[in-house]
Amino acid sequence: MAMNKLVLAMGFALTSTMVFAQAPTGKVTVVTSFSKDVTDPFKKAFEKAAPGVTLEVQNRNTNAGVKYLEETKANNQVDLFWASAPDAFEVLKGKQLLSAYKPKATGIPEKIGSYPINDPAGFYVGFAASGYGIMWNDRYAKAKKLPEPKDWQDLAGPAFYDHVSIASPARSGTTHLTIETILQGEGWDKGWRTIKEMAGNFNTITDRSFGVPEAVNSGQVGVGIVIDFFAFSAQASGFPVKFVYPTVTTVVPANVGIVVNGPNKAAAEAFVEFLLSPAGQEVLLEPGIRRLPVNPAVYAKAGADYPNPFTDPRFQKMIGFDVDKSEARTAVVDTLFDQLISFQLDALKGVTKTLHEVDAALAKKPNPQAKAMADEARALIAAMPVSEVQAASPELRGAFTGGKEKGARQAEVEAQWASFARDSYTKAKAKADEALKAAK
Repeated sequence: MAMNKLVLAMGFALTSTMVFAQAPTGKVTVVTSFSKDVTDPFKKAFEKAAPGVTLEVQNRNTNAGVKYLEETKANNQVDLFWASAPDAFEVLKGKQLLSAYKPKATGIPEKIGSYPINDPAGFYVGFAASGYGIMWNDRYAKAKKLPEPKDWQDLAGPAFYDHVSIASPARSGTTHLTIETILQGEGWDKGWRTIKEMAGNFNTITDRSFGVPEAVNSGQVGVGIVIDFFAFSAQASGFPVKFVYPTVTTVVPANVGIVVNGPNKAAAEAFVEFLLSPAGQEVLLEPGIRRLPVNPAVYAKAGADYPNPFTDPRFQKMIGFDVDKSEARTAVVDTLFDQLISFQLDALKGVTKTLHEVDAALAKKPNPQAKAMADEARALIAAMPVSEVQAASPELRGAFTGGKEKGARQAEVEAQWASFARDSYTKAKAKADEALKAAK
């Protein structure tokens, strides 16, 4: 019965799309950052609803997918780009690699929370929405006596030392959005301070987004900084995990765009229509996916505990995400994270552990001198090699997106930032050691 509805809905979408042509056939190729847990159910449903069309899925992380489309544009064999990060679509749009398309689907509002669902110029459309937050293994947390986190800053507390995992924003589009959301919500300097203080408690930094929820689900690590659907799908699968949206977070659409000069434009349009149809939106509710549909009517088929961004007041309080600001400094933010955190994690964890010890000693016996030195150490950790204005400057952006001299300039900038981090953390450790000695 459900499949009959699915076929009927898809048939309507195809009829609307293909008024002057035959129903599409052949292969439609999509480059996507989504895992098989997401793509397999959509592939199965779409191919049943559109007989004669085969969906070929090429899985690449967001940055690699963008680069692949750039490198193969002269002989493009891809029809669709399908991913979460809106700034990646802005890059493709800016490079004229996406084709404008206005879907025929109805019932989808202009915004979700404070964020536009579709690109105003029509070069990509939102099909699902996601927010960013904190996921933890409840069984692990109870065994290790970890408190339930509510905000990002909670993860900087001593109880969470060595219990937190995150994916690298340079290799995960969704993690990049999480980092960018904190920077936009808290401001450049305060945001980086929060991120570094959390990072001092990191156990691991993974290469792919799904490495984090897998580790939390299995109890290898207690807490993960994730996109919400990782936690929701884990809960639906029976894992003992919980999730919270911190105060500073946002909800943004996951998108799909039709690639310029793709080999099967008709089938690409049909796939977009299917994603936005009621039947396609309902696939998002499946336990292994659990994303937020962009069609409000579909939530009537979700459980009572399913987050609904159109009715839940939490989503109305979330920050407005500036995709242009994010796109302008994506490479700078990701490289700063790697040079200041990923590649300096041992040093950052070392000084953080000492500062936790200082705090414990000061809680037993206050010492203004020791506290002042600990504050100096924290200021050294929080210091940034570039300001927010510099991060978005054409000169610095050119180091990562320029022409022939890009490689040498990028290496120079990375070396400067690495040196800055090493020097800052070495000085911070010395101050923290002094503070600990004074506090005891």
